[in-house]
Amino acid sequence: QVQLVESGGGLAQPGGSLKLSCTASTNLRTFYHMAWHRQAPGQERVSVAMITPGGITNYLDSVRGRFTISRNDEERSIYLQMDNLKPEDTAVYFCKAVAVKGATTYWGQGTQVTVSS
Repeated sequence: QVQLVESGGGLAQPGGSLKLSCTASTNLRTFYHMAWHRQAPGQERVSVAMITPGGITNYLDSVRGRFTISRNDEERSIYLQMDNLKPEDTAVYFCKAVAVKGATTYWGQGTQVTVSS
């Protein structure tokens, strides 16, 4: 069973930065792509950033230019560097991986990010 473990959430002030990490229990090449999603209270879960094995990235319009997704295959990890944080970035952030085999989707347990002064 594939496991994804997130870390790095917490409290930040507006304009501040946080870096999220997601470590997989298996080789990242197992996955078609990996992504970060977020879910704010009372809202649907949405995709924030996505990265392919070849390093192609895509971002939610509202975070483009402020967030950066990256990967380190040797560490079996992806990261989300979040800069210039805004209160509307407050949400639970989830790591997602879609397997090449059978397109199975895996989720991490989520990590809370709160942006407040």
